[in-house]
Amino acid sequence: MQHDILINWSPQETRVALVENGALQEMHIERSLERGLVGNIYSGKVARVLPGMQSAFIDIGMERSAFLHVADLFNPVHPKAQEQDPAHPALVPIEKQVFEGQSLMVQVIKDPIGSKGARLSTQISIAGRLLVFLPQDNHIGVSQKIPQEQREPLRLKLIELAHQADEKGGFILRTNGEDASEDELKEDIAYLRKTWAKVKTASQQMPPKSLLHQDLNLLQRVLRDMVDETTQTIRIDSHEQHDMLQVFGREFMPSAVSKLAHYKGERPIFDLFNIDDEIKQALGRKVALKSGGYLIIDQTEALTTIDVNTGGFVGARNFDDTIFKTNLEAAGAIARQLRLRNLGGVIVTDFIDMQKTEHREAVLAEFAKQLSRDKVKTSVSGFSALGLVEMTRKRTRESLAQLLCEPCAHCQGRGIVNTTRTVAYNILREILREARQFSPKEFRVLASPKVIDLLQEEESLHLAGLSEFIGKPISLQAEFGVDAEQFNIVLL
Repeated sequence: MQHDILINWSPQETRVALVENGALQEMHIERSLERGLVGNIYSGKVARVLPGMQSAFIDIGMERSAFLHVADLFNPVHPKAQEQDPAHPALVPIEKQVFEGQSLMVQVIKDPIGSKGARLSTQISIAGRLLVFLPQDNHIGVSQKIPQEQREPLRLKLIELAHQADEKGGFILRTNGEDASEDELKEDIAYLRKTWAKVKTASQQMPPKSLLHQDLNLLQRVLRDMVDETTQTIRIDSHEQHDMLQVFGREFMPSAVSKLAHYKGERPIFDLFNIDDEIKQALGRKVALKSGGYLIIDQTEALTTIDVNTGGFVGARNFDDTIFKTNLEAAGAIARQLRLRNLGGVIVTDFIDMQKTEHREAVLAEFAKQLSRDKVKTSVSGFSALGLVEMTRKRTRESLAQLLCEPCAHCQGRGIVNTTRTVAYNILREILREARQFSPKEFRVLASPKVIDLLQEEESLHLAGLSEFIGKPISLQAEFGVDAEQFNIVLL
């Protein structure tokens, strides 16, 4: 399917929208002060080893220490164990491989998310335009997305090119390198080896907790990772950045240069496809379907749940067909929302119950078809005994909501607040608690106007009864601008 890429650039923020058939499919945002870490290589220092978790915390100069699991160490398998049981080789315990205070070259494979620090690996890889370089390994591989019958000829071709220089290191051919010429592959090999040489030199000269190599910025990654034969245009609203991309493209991605265009329109570039409105909708819980049905999407730190509802859709001749058509539409809408919101981890979808087996199979097939367009790795199971579809989507960076939003100051991220009456009753209980410990002349309640109105009107009898019981007057004072749940009791 053909797509367009729109780039809105400002000194503080770069926003990239991928649009298919006029609809926003993916949104990528990079802020100059909050740039992602994935792909960066650091000289880290082991801060703590945790044998019980088979992990270690590594200081790479960030606010939080990063996390390294034993499986992400380079060559963590016992050589003899590999020979005895290749399918399930035993790992060398992490406490026998690293120690506190040790310096390690590490690479970020997952950005910090929420309260979790970045995840690291000592298995270094450097991505180029056509290839991924594995400097510690001699493995030569080909992307699984390339048709199987083409993989072996391409692998043999890459082996010949990679070993011409008689240097160590392995390579993996990326999807967009499928039709690359020998000269293009040679150029990418030379660029990646040169980059690795700079990293090694920096590791020898720079102190621990130093950044040795930084991955490309979002603008450059657009040309490297997002542009392919289905890309029609790449429009950017900054003349300066357009020129920079042209220079970068001519060196590393010549085929993309002809698609680059400087947008000079009077309207903001994102207004062309109502991108900002789409972003607002992507931050909400409810997603309307064209049929009248809707999705409810709830994101937590552990998993994401998606509930499909028919809403007002009654267009089919019978209820089974109504449910089936709603679920079919929902399958495509969910796949799009996962890409747009960049939801990762465990995702559970509650499709509307379907009685017919062929309907369930058709919905699963449509869901798999729509997910196949996603460049991020996904894995979907069938319907469970409870009628739920469980899936996973690889999570490497924060979701759109985590990037653009923060927990509500009023509800602290719960999504709900106590009712006015609940707050009023909390106040009455607190006054009684204070009266048992102190004996002031008067208790004064400071709270939001709604709470004060309730205490003065509907709860006035209870307030008067409490005042009589404790033998002290209780006065009320409205505080404008405070949260609905906030209150103070002043002892006078």
